[in-house]
Amino acid sequence: NKNGLADTLVKATPLLLVGLGIVIAYRAKVVNIGAEGQLIVGALLSTYLAIELGDVLPGFVVIMICLVAGSLAGAFWAGIPGLLKARLNVNEILSTIMMNSIAIQIGFFLLRGPMIDPAEVAAGTNIPHSARTPKVTDLPRFTDIAKWLGFTESAKDLGLTGLGKELYGLLVEPTRMHIGFIFAIVMAVLVYILLWRTTIGYRIRMVGLNPHAARYAGINVPRYMVLSMALSGALAGLAGAVEIVGLHHRMFEPLAVSAGYGFSGIVVALFAKLHPLGAIPSSILFGGLLVGGDKMQRAIQVPQVFITTLMGMIILFVVSSELWSRRRASRRVSTGSDGENVAPPVASVSKVGAGS
Repeated sequence: NKNGLADTLVKATPLLLVGLGIVIAYRAKVVNIGAEGQLIVGALLSTYLAIELGDVLPGFVVIMICLVAGSLAGAFWAGIPGLLKARLNVNEILSTIMMNSIAIQIGFFLLRGPMIDPAEVAAGTNIPHSARTPKVTDLPRFTDIAKWLGFTESAKDLGLTGLGKELYGLLVEPTRMHIGFIFAIVMAVLVYILLWRTTIGYRIRMVGLNPHAARYAGINVPRYMVLSMALSGALAGLAGAVEIVGLHHRMFEPLAVSAGYGFSGIVVALFAKLHPLGAIPSSILFGGLLVGGDKMQRAIQVPQVFITTLMGMIILFVVSSELWSRRRASRRVSTGSDGENVAPPVASVSKVGAGS
């Protein structure tokens, strides 16, 4: 139904943005496990700016400021492990995990102190969440766009049934669906253009394929490692900002907002075989799995860990098939078309001074 479709696309939005960031980092052979923390710092900064500027500037301007600021916060948070990797050869897996913990603790501190909702303090409940961001900073919903475009007829008036009725219902009937999903698709196209149609993207991929060859070709390998990490963090921070202005409209406890998207985004990227456009259907698939898992847990008490296990099994099969394909390719190189070993040509070298 339309609500299930809407919830799936809402879940797919941060998964897609985080997955795109993971694609960029992994294409440069830099492992970014810190998307969770980058998403949190992006959400924190965008929440603060939305609350402070929402009553001062026009809503559209504040939304753009929040999105840009969230991206910059994520880029900064990811750039630190990137610099440590490029300059000091610090393992980026350990440093990004450490940055996750720091971001979570900063979030807990802010939401129990400077950013706590004044209404909670006045009531004495002190529940750790921020105030509600001004409504002018909310991303438009699909229904808002439909009204602006003049779609006022209901599905019944148009005679739509089945899937067509539900898809049309996403446009004209109230759901949680916001334009952040369209924005994420646009970002997927832009990341594809960046990686496959620009010099910067070519150098990022070359660094990932063979850093030694890239260095001999004159490419500044450390610089592109840091750049790929910063771009990866920017997309994760953007996901956090979109979650705030598009869905939650306030900052809750960090782990409640991130909801594991930083780690699930890795699954999305791997399932898409590190291709930006492939991340679109991949994010929708895993968004549907998360929504289905929630509904199954409420309806028939299926534990949520079942969905996590299913996602892990999917990645296991994907990685296994990739390894199998590489092994087949290596065998084709080492054997002829008839299956016999192909010996490399041996050059005859005469001994120096043999006849003198």
